Amino acid sequence: MSVRVLLVDDQPLMLVGLGILIGGTTDLEVVGEAGDGREAVRLARELRPDVVVMDIRMPGMDGIEATRQATAEPDPPKVLVLTTFDDDEYVYGALRAGASGFLLKSMALDAILDAIRVVAAGDALIAPSVTRRLIADFAGTSATPAAPAPAPEPAADSRLIAGITDREREVLALVGQGLSNTEIAEKLVISAATAKTHVARLFAKLEARDRVHLAIIAYENGLTPGRR
Repeated sequence: MSVRVLLVDDQPLMLVGLGILIGGTTDLEVVGEAGDGREAVRLARELRPDVVVMDIRMPGMDGIEATRQATAEPDPPKVLVLTTFDDDEYVYGALRAGASGFLLKSMALDAILDAIRVVAAGDALIAPSVTRRLIADFAGTSATPAAPAPAPEPAADSRLIAGITDREREVLALVGQGLSNTEIAEKLVISAATAKTHVARLFAKLEARDRVHLAIIAYENGLTPGRR
């Protein structure tokens, strides 16, 4: 079954380029295009895409608010944000709004296709070093946060952490370091399928929406470096 994708960008060339590229795949399908956040929210509600590729800087409603509204819907889509890490306030805002991944607009188009697949599968597309920086600021530990924002809801009740197994705790700690399922498998000397199963159980037990959320839970419960 194809991954249903909604493209959101105020740059027509970006929409055309991605549309043509996705049209050449067998596992991805563009179900709609929007040029601003308000239209994106409307189409996400009507078309029920699996993934929304969301621009940040758009006229009217920006991508952060559109992400917040889209992910608040029942059975929400995954949101993959197009941004630059030079503008940290947008990254932090998008994470708080519920985005599952972040891309640089300078990335090659085929890399963006791979990113859509990663996010659709429930993974997060964030490099380990960036993950640690985002989590630190999300948890309010950064001395100079990039952008003021309301404190987020707690990621999970600490009592839920007590209910996971020792192996799941190990896996959660590695997710918190930004490792993929394959990297976790190599680290723990288990199969990739077993690593995936552990991550899936963590999603259910900790009521996490994606790997970014799991990483935040790991950080807030002292399972990743830097949390005291």
